[in-house]
Amino acid sequence: MNVALYRAGADRWAMTERGRADLSRTQDTLAIGPSNMRWDGAALTLDIDEWTAPLPSRVRGTVTLRPKAISERAYALDLNGRHHWRPIAPRARIEVNFDGGALAWSGEAYLDSNWGAEPLEHGFRSWHWSRAHTQHGSMVHYDVTPRVGDDRSLALRFDEAGVAEEIESPPWQPLPNTFWRVPRVARGETPPRLARTLEDAPFYARSHLTGEIDGEAADIMHESLSLDRFRAPIVRAMLPFRMPRIVGRG
Repeated sequence: MNVALYRAGADRWAMTERGRADLSRTQDTLAIGPSNMRWDGAALTLDIDEWTAPLPSRVRGTVTLRPKAISERAYALDLNGRHHWRPIAPRARIEVNFDGGALAWSGEAYLDSNWGAEPLEHGFRSWHWSRAHTQHGSMVHYDVTPRVGDDRSLALRFDEAGVAEEIESPPWQPLPNTFWRVPRVARGETPPRLARTLEDAPFYARSHLTGEIDGEAADIMHESLSLDRFRAPIVRAMLPFRMPRIVGRG
């Protein structure tokens, strides 16, 4: 279970790959090692108990997400329908409590899911994704470059009931390169401002942007993913330093 906490000078990131014996799933629950999540029909609750890497420190707490509405539609991301994306809760409320209450807050949230019939790097070369909440709804832009077929762009505005309206994609706006020089661009009528690069990896960047959407100031979460870079042997060799593996149990 991937956990990322961002605070000035005190970021924490955890993701341990585990064997089959550490996985348990029912219709309403999912457990991966010592961490689990459960859905009760109104809220998704995560009990998190993980360790950071490469420097070990405990990441332990609870996250509760309450969707304002559920979106039932899933979108095929590729020509053959082998990869799908579903924006489950385009807008939600979240309550976060870590370190026995020492780190706690509540606010706006978002929940989605990706799944596929093959590894991502087999189907795509790259993608750029962003989402933002405004008074007029939740905006999501999803641009993918598949290995087969033309690029695909999704531009969606979700209302309070979770109903999506397809809108015209605004133009590309450049963003500064990361330390690893991962290409990243964003959709917008005007150039957004880079508030902070949250994740800077050889193949992936997660960023906090600020900009104007429908004439309204907005915070924007953004990611750029290069799966061509992810496939490189040197990048694969680096992964275990951030993503340790517990093997041999299933």
